[in-house]
Amino acid sequence: MSDTMATDALALPASELALLDDRFPARDVPVGGGAVVSVRERGTGPAIICLHGIGSGAASWLNVAMLLAPQARVIAWDAPGYGASTPLAPAAPSAADYAERLRALLDALDIQSCVLVGHSLGALTAGSAARNGSALASRIRRLVLISPAAGYGAPSRAEARARVRTERLATLDELGIEGMAAKRAGRLVSDTASVLARQWVRWNMARLNDGGYRQAVELLCNGDLLADLPPAMPVRVACGTLDVVTTPDACTEVARGCGETLEPIEGAGHASYVERPEAVTALLREALAA
Repeated sequence: MSDTMATDALALPASELALLDDRFPARDVPVGGGAVVSVRERGTGPAIICLHGIGSGAASWLNVAMLLAPQARVIAWDAPGYGASTPLAPAAPSAADYAERLRALLDALDIQSCVLVGHSLGALTAGSAARNGSALASRIRRLVLISPAAGYGAPSRAEARARVRTERLATLDELGIEGMAAKRAGRLVSDTASVLARQWVRWNMARLNDGGYRQAVELLCNGDLLADLPPAMPVRVACGTLDVVTTPDACTEVARGCGETLEPIEGAGHASYVERPEAVTALLREALAA
């Protein structure tokens, strides 16, 4: 298959984009100081706030939002610097900086109680928001971490931190966003993932913003999820059994830090909620009911 044919095969169908615009449209929420957070929202009922990973965006939660809409108000943000969301001021923002922007969003939406879901890099923001002593902790009923990234901020991870920062930024500088999506998006799903799941993860990654991604690399490198655990509320930790990015072994360590047992999402890779939305929706329904 030629490169052109391969690219065409991974192009997201127009019907999917129409579905996204119809069922899960984006809107900008002013959060003070001239900043906005772009969100996608569907459904009514108790709020579920969904935080995406480093190579994704709010649109990735489309199928989960459609499945959960009868039971919940699903709100997915584009993290600062992603989509139309205003970047954070520091060049190397901390998890606490992202959590503060999340607090401003919940204030703007008048959400006093929610289930908070952090996938991959989003777990670092969620962990900071849910830690003991956080101003947001009392507004989070339950925390759900899916394939959580632990970060490289611990002193013992200094060597890995330097390597990851260098590799991530070098790949961006060499390939650009489009090239990076072509090279890395396939790792987010398992070998058995559907063509549509592959199209979605590539489409989301291809829409990253250079500056927002660079800030997110700093969050990944300087964050330390384990230092924020256990959270101040009940938590569930899950991981795709075929995840090669944040592996089941790595996620087991996070679950252990929460005093919990890792919950497997069978047959799913890293972007489990894109690849197996029904399984992740079942997990979130249980979190809502608890």
